[in-house]
Amino acid sequence: MLQQITQAAISSISSLWENKVRSIITMIGIVIGVSSVLIIMSIGVGAQSLILSQIESLGSNLISVSPGHAEEGDMLAGFFNFAVTTLKYNDVTYLRSNRYAPNLVDVAGYNRGFGVVKWRSESYDTSLNGTTASYLTVEGSEIEVGRFFTEEEEINLSRVAVLGSAVKQELFGESDTVGQRIKIGGASYEVIGVIKERGTVGLEDYDDQVLLPIRTTQRMMGINHIGLIRARVDSDENIDKSIEDIKVLLREQHGIRDQSGKSDDFSVGSSVQTLSLVTTITDGLRFFLTAMAALSLLVGGIGIMNIMLISVTERTREIGLRKAVGANNFDILGQFLLEAVFVTGLGSIIGIVIGIIVSFLIAIGVRFAGFDWAFVISPSSIVLALVVSAGIGLFFGYYPALKASKLDPIEALRYE
Repeated sequence: MLQQITQAAISSISSLWENKVRSIITMIGIVIGVSSVLIIMSIGVGAQSLILSQIESLGSNLISVSPGHAEEGDMLAGFFNFAVTTLKYNDVTYLRSNRYAPNLVDVAGYNRGFGVVKWRSESYDTSLNGTTASYLTVEGSEIEVGRFFTEEEEINLSRVAVLGSAVKQELFGESDTVGQRIKIGGASYEVIGVIKERGTVGLEDYDDQVLLPIRTTQRMMGINHIGLIRARVDSDENIDKSIEDIKVLLREQHGIRDQSGKSDDFSVGSSVQTLSLVTTITDGLRFFLTAMAALSLLVGGIGIMNIMLISVTERTREIGLRKAVGANNFDILGQFLLEAVFVTGLGSIIGIVIGIIVSFLIAIGVRFAGFDWAFVISPSSIVLALVVSAGIGLFFGYYPALKASKLDPIEALRYE
């Protein structure tokens, strides 16, 4: 038995070697399919880890309130929900001063926009972040130079600005910043401070922004609402309690009597809830993309079957000769199946190598761009690729092999 298998393997390899070009063309579909699956899986894991790490970096004791009714836990909705105007500046002050939410360390409000900041002959496009004096406490940021604006300046619509480190570098370079005056939308603002470099946290670039008093930005934008409220809680254990406290207080503030949540014109969520939601979404997306990439393996399998059928036709006389000298149906079937498995096996190994190299280069490129990207090629994905490709070889190679094994030796020897 072992001798028969060895002989069949030798014959299969010899046959493939004699038709090198055709064998290479047959393998291409498998190479593309296996490498695509590995690359997609690696990118999926890397992207998921990046998004989750960004959300985690905000802190587990952070609660966000978004305008409008949305799914619970949609912590980032307020950044994209510009059309909804149900949150007001008074909501922030009400939450900050209310003794019925004792576990809230502080609360901050936000309005986002974009604009050109000018200083002398220099100009820079950046994010304009209107916020409250409680920003540093809620976000955990620190001042590097100067100071942050006060609550009095916030209330009085003062034209003062605090720069992110990237904006400071673009406009002023190494020059002194505090006390200088910049222009935004034709109005002059005094620079009173620079935020310490922090990078991108929670999908937000803390260095590429200009911080302004929130009521000043409301007047600049001609609006009376805010886009987001964030609250920092004293400990993780009090997150759920604080979420309920905020809901009760905002319902009272907005005159909502329904305590079921169905009539709420706001949404409250924590970073923990957002992590769970994002994980579910990204897992589903990874599965979908992997399934799409795996379709190329199916195409490769069809290609193998077509080539093997052609091979059977071309080698009809050879099959007849082998049967005439004693080869049985099992010998012929085994040889052609082994050829299909060899093609898919070698193609999958090449695909795995290409997939690992491309995934590594992508990870290096993303890390070079400044993002924390995980390069992951799990052993299970490699084993799965090998098993699936071998299965495809057997599945799509079986019919041509069966056809070859059932050829009548006399008719095969007469074939021209």
